[in-house]
Amino acid sequence: MNDDELLASVQQATFRYFWDFAHPDSGMAREGLRHPRDTCTTGGTGFGVLTIMVGAQRGFVSREAAARRVLKIARFLADKATRYHGAWSHWIHGVTGKTILFAGKDDDGGDIVETAFLVQGLLAARQYFDRDDEVERELRTLVDRLWRDVEWDWYLGDPPGKQLLWHWSPRVGFQRGHRIGGHFNECMIAYVLAIASPTHPIPPDCYYAGWVHDAKTYANGKTFYGRRLAVGFDYGGPLFFTHYSYLGLAPQAVTDRFCNYFDNNRTITLINHAYCADNPKGFAGYGDLVWGLTASFSVDGYRAHEPRVDNGTITPTAAISAMPYTPKKSLATLKYFYRELGARIWGPFGFRDAFNLQRDWVSDTYLAIDQGTIAPMIENHRTGLCWRMFMRDADVVRGLKKAGI
Repeated sequence: MNDDELLASVQQATFRYFWDFAHPDSGMAREGLRHPRDTCTTGGTGFGVLTIMVGAQRGFVSREAAARRVLKIARFLADKATRYHGAWSHWIHGVTGKTILFAGKDDDGGDIVETAFLVQGLLAARQYFDRDDEVERELRTLVDRLWRDVEWDWYLGDPPGKQLLWHWSPRVGFQRGHRIGGHFNECMIAYVLAIASPTHPIPPDCYYAGWVHDAKTYANGKTFYGRRLAVGFDYGGPLFFTHYSYLGLAPQAVTDRFCNYFDNNRTITLINHAYCADNPKGFAGYGDLVWGLTASFSVDGYRAHEPRVDNGTITPTAAISAMPYTPKKSLATLKYFYRELGARIWGPFGFRDAFNLQRDWVSDTYLAIDQGTIAPMIENHRTGLCWRMFMRDADVVRGLKKAGI
C-alpha cells in the first residue's frame, strides 16, 4: 500500500467501529468493546458523526446511507434520549434513552462537555448533508432544533457566574459542579458553542473570565525540550487536549491573547514526541517511531497518560490523531505501528486502544473516544473536511467573533 491507501485503510477500520459496532436501536456509538452493549457515549457519538461524514466522503458507505444513519441518531437524541435543560448525560442507554450513571450517583444529569462534543459533530453534519432531499432536509431541521434547545446559559450555575459547570443533576443541582476553565484542557469547544448559541448564549466575556479564568494558571511560558509552551500544564498534558475540541473547530482559526491554538497544539505534540524519544524512564520500545501519550486503558487500568504520568503505555490514537500537527512524524509512526507491530496491535476496528512493550501488554478493547478522533483528524490532514464543515456554520463564525478569538 502507498501512503494514501494506508491512511484510507486506517480511516476505514476506525469507521467500522462507528458503523458496524454502533448500537442497532439508536445508531449511537457504544462506549467500548468490553462495556455493556447498551451503554452509549454522548461525546463519542459526536466523534462518530464526524467519522461517518468522513466515511461518506471517502466512499466507505454511500452518502445516502450515511445521511440516514446520522438522521437515526438525531431522531433518537430528539425523541428518546433524556435531556437536562437541553444537555445530554455522559452515558445514554441505547434502547431506552435513559441516563446511565458514569461517575457515581450524582452524575445523573446533564454533562455540558459531552454535549459540546456531540453538538460539534452534529453542526458539521448539518453543513455536510446539504442536499435538497427528504432525508437531508429532515436531518438539517432536526440538528437545528437539537442545537437550539441546549440551554448553555443554565450551566453557568445558580446564581450564574462566568464559568460553565460541567454537571447538573435533577436531584442535587450543581452540587457536583466541576468548574470548567482556568487550565488548558479538552473543553474549549464548550465555551465556543455556548457563546455561539443563537438561543441560550452565555456572555462573550465568559471566554476570558471563565475559560481562561486566571492567566497565571492558564498560561505557561516555560520551555520543554527546546520548545516554548504558551498555554497548558507543564509538558502539555495528554494529547487528547489537542484533539477533542479541534475535530471540527479549526485551531488555526483560533487566536486569543495567549497564542494561536494550532501552533500551541503542535508544540504540545512535539513536546510529547520529544519526551518519548528521550525516554527518561527507560521504557521498552519508546523512541522516534513509538510515541504518543494520552488517556486510555493501560495494564494498570484507565489512565490519563502524559509525560508527568507515564507507565510505559503508548496509545495509537495519540500520534495518529496528531497528524495535522506533525504530519511526517505521525505518518512514520502509523507505518511503524501497522507494519512492525500490526500483528499484535491491529484488530477488527484498527489499532487497539493501547499497548505497553515494557510489560508485554496489549489492550483487548477499543474506546469510542479514542477511535473517534482518528478518521476526522487524518481527514483534516488530508483535505481539511471536518474543519471546513464546522467552520462554515454561521452560528460558529458569529460566536468566535463575539468571543474575540
